[in-house]
Amino acid sequence: QVQLVESGGGGRLLQAGGSLRLSCAASGRTFHDYIMAWFRQGPGKEREFVAGITSGGERTTYTESVKGRFTISRDNAKATVYLQMDSLKPEDTAVYYCASNNARWMLHREVNEYLYWGQGTQVTVSS
Repeated sequence: QVQLVESGGGGRLLQAGGSLRLSCAASGRTFHDYIMAWFRQGPGKEREFVAGITSGGERTTYTESVKGRFTISRDNAKATVYLQMDSLKPEDTAVYYCASNNARWMLHREVNEYLYWGQGTQVTVSS
């Protein structure tokens, strides 16, 4: 059974311009064989794609609003994917989810393309 567990968010109130790193630990299958992604869902909004990374980390992709501020990476030896978030803005406030499917290379952006989800971690940024 695939399990994804996020950490790094929680109840802290972050200031605009600050940084935070989220982690997502995976278990239940061979981590390095599959793509990983981060999504987020802000208050009253639909869940949206944030960033994705291929199985070996060769390729990444980002939604436009986070380009140049967020960095997705992975450590296959630790079966963990990260999201480094810099220059945070109040509009980054959301519950952040890591997700995966059975693809190795194709980085889908649609929620319904992903089979496995973590429980989410809250990120709150004040102005």
